[in-house]
Amino acid sequence: MAVIDWIVLAGTLLFIVTYGAWRTHESRSVKDYVGGGQKASWWTIGLSVMATQASAITFLSTPGQAFHDGMGFVQFYFGLPIAMVIICVVFIPIYRRLNVYTAYEYLESRFDIRVRKLTALLFLTQRGLSAGITIFAPSIILSAVLGWNLNALNVIIGCLVVIYTVSGGTKAVNVTQKQQMGVIFTGMVLALFYIVNALPESISFADAINIAGVSGKMEVLNFSFDLTNRYTIWSGLIGGTFLALSYFGTDQSQVQRYLSGKSIREMRLGLLFNGLLKVPMQFFILFVGVMVFVFYQFNRAPLHFNPQSTELIENSEYQESYQTLNEFAAKNFDDRLALYEAYENAPSDVLLNHIAENQKAEYTNREEARLLLIEAASQNKVSFESNDKDYVFINFILDNLPRGLIGLLLAVILSAAMSSTASELNALAATTTLDIYNTAYPTDSEEKLVKTTKIFTVIWGLIAISVACLAYLADNLIQLVNIIGSIFYGNVLGIFLLAFFIKWVGARAVLIAALITQIAVIIVFRLDWMPYLWLNLLGCGLVMLLAIGIQTVVPPKKA
Repeated sequence: MAVIDWIVLAGTLLFIVTYGAWRTHESRSVKDYVGGGQKASWWTIGLSVMATQASAITFLSTPGQAFHDGMGFVQFYFGLPIAMVIICVVFIPIYRRLNVYTAYEYLESRFDIRVRKLTALLFLTQRGLSAGITIFAPSIILSAVLGWNLNALNVIIGCLVVIYTVSGGTKAVNVTQKQQMGVIFTGMVLALFYIVNALPESISFADAINIAGVSGKMEVLNFSFDLTNRYTIWSGLIGGTFLALSYFGTDQSQVQRYLSGKSIREMRLGLLFNGLLKVPMQFFILFVGVMVFVFYQFNRAPLHFNPQSTELIENSEYQESYQTLNEFAAKNFDDRLALYEAYENAPSDVLLNHIAENQKAEYTNREEARLLLIEAASQNKVSFESNDKDYVFINFILDNLPRGLIGLLLAVILSAAMSSTASELNALAATTTLDIYNTAYPTDSEEKLVKTTKIFTVIWGLIAISVACLAYLADNLIQLVNIIGSIFYGNVLGIFLLAFFIKWVGARAVLIAALITQIAVIIVFRLDWMPYLWLNLLGCGLVMLLAIGIQTVVPPKKA
């Protein structure tokens, strides 16, 4: 990295942290510190909701997902606009009428303190793990690519977030996320602009899209009913709707964002703004990844994008075999350039078929290289991430973007990590204070509640940093976070739907049903009986059916 990149990176992050701490350091009441003063406008809510969901994983993993598998992942978000409308109609009026600071306060008035604590604990478990992953994700990738110390990065990112989150609470999160989203949008637009301009002069933007299309990268919709396929229009519309309902309707990290709104109208407009913009934003990020794929059609790509692969293979008996695969990759790349040149001069379906065969040969070669690296890692008894999807975009940034823009894109990644982690720590601390601590040791002192929330923010920050330092990267990062959510979210959503609509079901039936459901969902996930998106529907449906059944069979306790 050049000096200008360091200046851009450090300047951007320090401005965000300093500005957030300065603007909000006087938040002293629970209403200000946890509720954000309930003065946020709709566009502040919308950007804050988007920034909370758009973690560093989004900008590291999503382009790599598109590079390998194309645009189909966007179907995951098709249920989100539907969920936003339902939340605006059902959830928001109830939360606002009861004037709650956390989503789980409502469950005590509807059921009892046990149900409130159980749902709060389910949230704390899954969100506590996710907070660690949102720190760990950029750290492990940046450490591998830049050679920075992994644990040092975890501590730096975690501490920067804790500083302004402790200082201003929800207000600080809302204020800083507007700047962070500005950095993120600017960086990604500039990245796409550079990629398109870096293509050969003979390749227009329309040609680039056509190349992506014939390579199978622009296939957005999949109407298959095959349950082994993770991403179809049905899993997106059904499983995605339930996941979005759970996340935006019952996850305190999101609920706290829109509860800070000055009115029901502002809260609704903020969520609808998110619902309208989120799918196009994800489409755009995936499209950037597809354009990176097109870029590497005309520029030699690494055989494996994880930079640790070079050192790993050099210290193993597989070095010669790996070199043979590298030589094949070089020849295959030269052949592909010749095919594209021939196609430009005389387009034909025959040449397109040859290009497709060339790409398949490259995928096969990459897979053989990946298997060799797994063997080498096993032989050397070292941990190695063989799935290189998460390394595609960061490698492209560092190897190809001009000085200054590299620093900005790294600021995008770290800003996204900070914005998402800040929301999570803020919500974890608020939930721990109000739903767990204050129900056991009640107090009317605003000052004590704010102080306790700040203490829990620090504690959860330390827990998240510890999880990040102990974590192990598995599969694609953006899938990992959604898998963790899917294991818990459906159950929690079902509890809220019972509370809203099935008024005759009592607390005991819900409590028993929720415990059974959580165990069942974990078992189904461990046995891999269905794609993870459907776990949301399973958890929601199962807890509702069990609670209704238990309430019907077991008579309520007499008062």
